[in-house]
Order: sequence, then structure tokens, then C-alpha cells
Amino acid sequence: MFYPQPARHTRFRQTRVLIVGCGDVGSRAARLLLPRCRVLALTSQADKAGALRQAGIVPLVGNLDDSSTLARLAGLAKRVLHLAPPPGHGATDPRTAQLLAALARRGGVASFVYGSTTGVYGDARGALFDETRTVAPATDRGRRRVDAEARVRWWGRRQALQSGTRASILRIPGIYALDREGGDPRERVRKGSPVLTQADDVYTNHIHADDLARACVAALWRGRPGRVVHACDDTDMRMGDYFDWVADHFGLPRPPRMSHAEAATTLSPMQLSFMSESRRLMNQRLKTELRLQLRYPSIQNGLA
Repeated sequence: MFYPQPARHTRFRQTRVLIVGCGDVGSRAARLLLPRCRVLALTSQADKAGALRQAGIVPLVGNLDDSSTLARLAGLAKRVLHLAPPPGHGATDPRTAQLLAALARRGGVASFVYGSTTGVYGDARGALFDETRTVAPATDRGRRRVDAEARVRWWGRRQALQSGTRASILRIPGIYALDREGGDPRERVRKGSPVLTQADDVYTNHIHADDLARACVAALWRGRPGRVVHACDDTDMRMGDYFDWVADHFGLPRPPRMSHAEAATTLSPMQLSFMSESRRLMNQRLKTELRLQLRYPSIQNGLA
């Protein structure tokens, strides 16, 4: 596994890394960076500052929806990991726009990594493809991410000319881990949430939260300018088969199956959208460019 080179003993000479959106994955990335780097995290909730300090992270209270709170970010860190989600509505991402504007005021960012989503592709009908595929989002959720990616690319090209910044993008599928809140697949199986019949089932992609954190750290040092990388494992499995495996492995009842037509009248639009997009992602850039050796190359490894 790649780690940044140990910094000099003086803390002020340590590489500063700013994590924007320091939730589960951000916290895992921070643990990899500490104590070799000085890690700072932007949080909109002041009551989380204490927990961040206990983890060795310097908290910065600010809100991506309020540009006046972001001025202090200018020139603060050489490397920035942006994992904060866009707003929950609309087709654009003003949060990313405001963050990039704040960082551009003084420049000096050596690398910027944006955590996007594989939802930017929409439904690929099970096709296997790499990062050169044209995006075709089918939902506003995906369109917000496409908008953010475009802003990151434009900002990255401009900052590259001024200060040599390398801005790269990780497209992230479903994140799982048994110790991740909302990412433990056993919970869905225990709830009896339905999956699609074999005839209607879709391919889904996955990444263990620890491997994603390692990919984020690797991208901060090895990400190429303007480059997109699929941050996914090697699993090639349909959604229903995935949850059947989870049920069998942990001794739980298999989830019920329903047709897509039945799902359309039963499930929420959000649930249905995840069951309406089928794609299989190639991850060669993750392995060759970021030189990441997956600790959990399949969900069977990650959940064993």
C-alpha cells in the first residue's frame, strides 16, 4: 500500500491535507494519512469538532452552502480530498463551485481529488466499459455529479497553468463494509428488501470502504491531471445474486424477488433508480496508474 513519505519532525513542515466531507470514508483516509501528514477537515457541524480533534484531525467549521465561511480555506492545504455530496435537488452542484472558488483565491493546491459516482453513466444495459465511456445520467442525482465533474476539470486546467495543480476524479460505486453505517449489506437482507427477478436483474459494482480510502490517498499523490478513475473492485455480479450470496453466507433468508414492473409500483423512485441501471466497470487505471493493490478484490473477500 502506498503511503506519503514521512514528513520532517516539525509539524509546520508536514504536508497539509484538507478533507472536505470527512464522513466514514474521509475518516478512514485520515487514519492512513496520520501522522505523516497534518490532516484538516471541513465540517458544517460545530459539535463534531471534538470528535475530529480526538482522531488527530484539525476541524474547520464551514458550510459549502455559505461562501463567506470558506475564505479561510484559501492556501491552507497542498492536497485536497473532496468527498462532500452535492445538494439533494437540482441538476447542478453549487457546493463544489463555491469550494473551488475559495481554493482558487490563493492557489497553491498541488493535487485535488473529487469523489464522484458511477451514476453519471446512467443505464449501460450491463455493458463492460472503462473510463472513456460518455456519461449519460438518467437522474438529477447523476446530473449534479456530472456538473461537479465538469467544474473540477475546468478549475483543474486553470489551476494547472497557474500553479501546476493536478485535479483528478474517482467515480465510486456502492460502498460497503460490515463496520460502515448504511453500508452493511446484511441490514438490507434482514429487512427483507426485494431484489429483481433473474430476467430483470441488473449488474452492480462495489468497493470496500477501506479500499476506497486507500484509493483516495493514492490519488492525492498519483492522480493524473484531468483523469477519471473507476474506484471499484473486481466483482462481476448481479444485484440479486449479490444479496443472495450475503444471505447464504450469513445464514439469513434470501430476499424476495419481483419483476421490474412490480418494483415500479412498489418501491420509491430512489430505490427504483438503483434497480434500473446496469453496468460493469473496468478498473485497470486504479491498478496501473494509482498502483493500488486491492485488499478486497471481491465482495466475497470483503465480507468473509
